[in-house]
Amino acid sequence: MSDRTAPRTSQPAANTASPSLDDIFRRLVARQPGLPALIDPPDKRRITGTAPSALTFAEADLAVSSLAAQFVNSGLPAGSVIALQLPNTVEFMLTVLAALRAGLVIALVPQLWRQAELSAALNRTGARAVVTMGTIDGVNHADLAMNAAVEAFSIRHVFGFGINLPEGMTPLDGQPDTSPRFPTQDVRRVAAISFDVTPDGSRAIPRTQLHLIAGGLALFLESGIAQGATILSTMQPSSFAGLTASLVTWLLSGGTLALNHPFDSAVLEQQLVDEKCGALVAPGPLVGRLQEAGMLERLPALRHVVGLWRAPEQVASSPEWTQTSATLTDVYLFGEIGLFGARRGDNGAPTPIQPGPYGASRNEPATPMAGEIILTPHGTLALRGPMVPASAYRPLTDGPRTALSPAPPIAVDYVDTGYAARRDRASGALCITAPPAGLMSVGGYRFLANDLQEWAKRLAQGAMLTALPDRLSGHRLAGRANDNARAREALSALGLNPLMVEAFRDRTAAAS
Repeated sequence: MSDRTAPRTSQPAANTASPSLDDIFRRLVARQPGLPALIDPPDKRRITGTAPSALTFAEADLAVSSLAAQFVNSGLPAGSVIALQLPNTVEFMLTVLAALRAGLVIALVPQLWRQAELSAALNRTGARAVVTMGTIDGVNHADLAMNAAVEAFSIRHVFGFGINLPEGMTPLDGQPDTSPRFPTQDVRRVAAISFDVTPDGSRAIPRTQLHLIAGGLALFLESGIAQGATILSTMQPSSFAGLTASLVTWLLSGGTLALNHPFDSAVLEQQLVDEKCGALVAPGPLVGRLQEAGMLERLPALRHVVGLWRAPEQVASSPEWTQTSATLTDVYLFGEIGLFGARRGDNGAPTPIQPGPYGASRNEPATPMAGEIILTPHGTLALRGPMVPASAYRPLTDGPRTALSPAPPIAVDYVDTGYAARRDRASGALCITAPPAGLMSVGGYRFLANDLQEWAKRLAQGAMLTALPDRLSGHRLAGRANDNARAREALSALGLNPLMVEAFRDRTAAAS
C-alpha cells in the first residue's frame, strides 16, 4: 500500500465529530466492565486446537491493550499494514481492536486463501506483519503465513495464536514487557483493507473507520437489534460486510457478541439456546434452511434475524418469512462496494427496494442518509453514500476506452456494482436480475471467469475448470482433467485455495 493511502496517525488527529471504534469500545468498558463481551464458538477446540473462552469487557480491554503493546513494541510504526487471517473466534475481534488502538491498518485476508493469494495480498498492500492461527480446521496456517512472508519483502513480523507454532513465528499469548503510549486515532484515515474482484481484476479496497461505522449503523438500525442484545454471528469477518455485521454491530449494540462456525446445525442451535441470543447474523441462504428445518421456532429468545445475501439477485425468490416471534432483515451485499438492508413486513415477503436515497433505518425516515441506490442508463445498479469507497473503484487506467471497456461512472461518487437491474412497471421497485458479467461468486469468494480457465490451462491439455449455478452459494466450481488426483496435487502445489482444488474431486464414488 502506498504512503499516500496509508494513515499517518503518529500525530494527534484533529477533532472529529465521530468517535473511533476503539472510543466506542472504551466507553462500553467504562460503563459495564463486568458484563460479558465476547464468547468463542463452543467447538473451538475442533477448529483451532485451543479451548473456547468467554471474556468480560474489562478482560477484553486488557487483552486488546496487551496485543496493541506487542505490536508497538515490535517496532511497527503507526500506519503500518498488518494482515489478519484468522477464524471466527475471539482472537479475530481482539486483534482488530488492538491493531486500531496501535494505529495500524488491518488487511482482512479470507480464511480460504492459500499461499499464492496470501502472498499477492501481502505484496499489494505492502504489509509489514501477518497475524494468523496455528491451525484452522486442520490446515496449518502458521506454515502458510511463514511461506507467504518469504515471498513478501515488506514483511517484518509473523505473529501467531495457538499451539505448536513454528520457529520464527512470534506468539501472541504472552504479556508485553512495557506499555507504550498509543497514537491518537483519526477516523478519517484508512483503517482497514479488504479485497474485491472486479471486471478489471483484483483490487485492494481501503476504508476508513467512518466507512465501517456507516455500514454498521445501516445494518444495526434497519434490523432493529436491541441495545444490550446478545448477538450470535456466523459470518467470517474477513470482508467489509462480515466485519460490520459482527464487530461494528456488536459495538453499536453494547451487548455480547457470540461467534460460531456454521458447520454443525446442532452446535449452532445449542449455542443460541445456551447464550439466550436475541439476534442471529447469518448468510441469507442459511437462514432459509434453518427456517425450513424448524430450528428457529424452537428459539423463544430470538427476536432479530439478519440474513446477508452475497448473491442479492436471489433475495426476490427466497422463501417467505413465517416466524412470528422474530423479524428478518435482508442485507444486500455487492462485493466490497457496499450494502443496504430491508426488514421484511408482516406478509413475510422481501421488502420492495425503491431507487433513491435511503436512511439508516427505513422505518425512521428522519435518520441520517445511509446511501443512495440508482439505476444506471445501461441497466445496472449503482451505490453511493458514506460507506462506499468510490475512489477505490475508479478505472485503473486513464487510457483510451475500447468497446470492451466498462462504461464510465455516472458521477465520481457513485460506484456501479455491475449487477443487472430493472424497475417494475407497476410498483417502480428495483428488481436485481443477474450478477456482474464475467464474475463468478462462490460464497464470499469472487473469481474472474477468465482466471478459472487460465489456471486450468496450467494443469494439462484438456483440463477444464468452470463455475456452475448454485442456489446456496451463487456458484460452485467443477473441474475435469484426465487425472483428477494429479490435478488436485498440482493446484495445491501452486498455492491455490481449496475451492479450486476440490473442484477436481473424484465424483465416481458419489455417482455410484
